[in-house]
Amino acid sequence: MKYALLIYSEKARVGRSDAELQADREEYLALNDARGVFGGAQLHPVAMSTTVRVEGGQSLLTDGPFIEAKEYLGGIFLLEAPDLDAATAFAARIPAARFGGAVEVRPIVAVEVRPIVEG
Repeated sequence: MKYALLIYSEKARVGRSDAELQADREEYLALNDARGVFGGAQLHPVAMSTTVRVEGGQSLLTDGPFIEAKEYLGGIFLLEAPDLDAATAFAARIPAARFGGAVEVRPIVAVEVRPIVEG
């Protein structure tokens, strides 16, 4: 089964030293190379986001997130694991889960992924 591990980490950075944050980054890099991981990325801060909505056939763009929240999506891992227990055990190894953040483990619906083609 494939899972998306959604990392909510805004609170996980508060009060941590540069050395602690560097150690976290090294853990993330090691996890990215772990068996079963087939993708992942850290996201830029939520202030750099753009929200897109379509109303009446027109695209409406809004700077930043559309909703106010205490935690924002900070990154993802894509993981293939034998079952939910294995996926949640991997999620518990993610630094954000230990330092005030959270990791949502969500099964991925099996579909064929095709690249976006402009034109």
